[in-house]
Amino acid sequence: MENHHVDVLVIGAGLSGIGAAYHLQTKSPNRTYAILEGRSDIGGTWDLFRYPGIRSDSDMHTLGYNFKPWTSEKSIADGPSIMAYLRETVAEYGIDRHIRFNHLVRRAEWSSDSATWTVEAELTTTGERVIYSCNFISMCSGYYSYRHGHTPDFAGRDRFHGQIVHPQEWPEDLDGADKRVVVIGSGATAMTLVPAMAGTAAHVTMLQRSPTYVAAGPDVDALANGLRKILPSKVAYEITRKKNTSLQQFMYKRMRANPEKSKDYLVKQVRKALGPDYDVETHFTPSYAPWDQRLCLVPNGDLFDAINDGTASVVTDLIDCFTETGIQLQSGQHLDADIIVTATGLEMVTLGEVDFVVDGDRVDFARTWAYKGFAYSGVPNLASTFGYVNASWTLRADLIAEYVCRLLNHMDATGTSICTPRLRASDASMEPRPMLDHLTSGYVQRAADRFPKQGDREPWINPQDYAKDKKMFRKSPVDDGVMCFDIATRVTSDNDRLAPTRTPRG
Repeated sequence: MENHHVDVLVIGAGLSGIGAAYHLQTKSPNRTYAILEGRSDIGGTWDLFRYPGIRSDSDMHTLGYNFKPWTSEKSIADGPSIMAYLRETVAEYGIDRHIRFNHLVRRAEWSSDSATWTVEAELTTTGERVIYSCNFISMCSGYYSYRHGHTPDFAGRDRFHGQIVHPQEWPEDLDGADKRVVVIGSGATAMTLVPAMAGTAAHVTMLQRSPTYVAAGPDVDALANGLRKILPSKVAYEITRKKNTSLQQFMYKRMRANPEKSKDYLVKQVRKALGPDYDVETHFTPSYAPWDQRLCLVPNGDLFDAINDGTASVVTDLIDCFTETGIQLQSGQHLDADIIVTATGLEMVTLGEVDFVVDGDRVDFARTWAYKGFAYSGVPNLASTFGYVNASWTLRADLIAEYVCRLLNHMDATGTSICTPRLRASDASMEPRPMLDHLTSGYVQRAADRFPKQGDREPWINPQDYAKDKKMFRKSPVDDGVMCFDIATRVTSDNDRLAPTRTPRG
């Protein structure tokens, strides 16, 4: 079986993987790389999800890359617009020729003897096994399972005569026109689906167990659009990006510091949008503090408009069971439905559901400590991208990609081939904390015991502060006494494809 070798393997051709590739070829240009993508197209989330109204839930001036200006008028963009931006990026920078589609990575095995990862992928078109080797892996596979979403075991599900759909598996031929639709859930997906389907459906009901914080905002950035008329697009983008990242962090910190005032403000804005007679207390007043779970953005108040014009409604109740014609609630109310959408969340996974083995021992990431939120104690030559939960994902993805290049360049400069985060003696007393210790969302709590731990001191923490992260990833020493550098214990020839090679491009 042929063994394909590159210096760096990027796993995933979504938003993170495409960005990682750009930074690699720009800041570590002497390293060869390939991107292994399990699906047949780029985009990750933006290719997978096809439900009506699919859009970003943060502005594209910060969800976009730091090297590629977002120039469309709308800053809250729909899925097709984001896909067009990604296609333009891979073509503009020649990233497309490095992508290997339908390569689903199953296993990665590290050898300290040769400082090499051996990666096994399955060709999803034929089932054939393909082997790659590399010196470094950059995991950009996201944080949720692509196999299926999360759907609770609803009693009586098989009795329902209509159609049941999960947003992660949206049928292309689903027609909601003139149908009674019940969307189960109260997260960003539900709040996108409800107004999108309300335009043609007979009626759409958002059924939630408990309320979520909702904030309305425009889907255009007037400053960004104005600046692009008088400044070069890159300059206008940088100004807008700085403004938006500062505003995101300011609002997040202010809400965390003043939860009661923030709660009152958010609820007051909803009351203003829905009027004094609407039961905001029941349907839009959560029991938790703002940012214990992510806030939901409602572009241009579209959800509120649908409620006000009667095409949509919100019901806050618990499900007793599905019936032949809809959903029976514990309160005694029955919701008639032709279509039920289970917008009930994702199944979080660690590092793309890949089996990792280091020198013969299988890695249990739940027993590792997160190093700067992107690498793991005792696991060499591995980075994984996990973005922000309180800001745009790509802000952190860009920083991690830049730092990976710093690591690779440091190894080139020092003649080393292995970098491994290792606990110091003083770290033995650390109190473990969850990787995402401030989020109480169901999808996070369900997977908390499978994720790495974070500690109580740097660098064993998972920062969620863009300003601090910029200093840490761009300025802090790479050789910090925790990231340990070494060379392969056995030198092999280039012919056997075990030793890491650095083949200059072109």
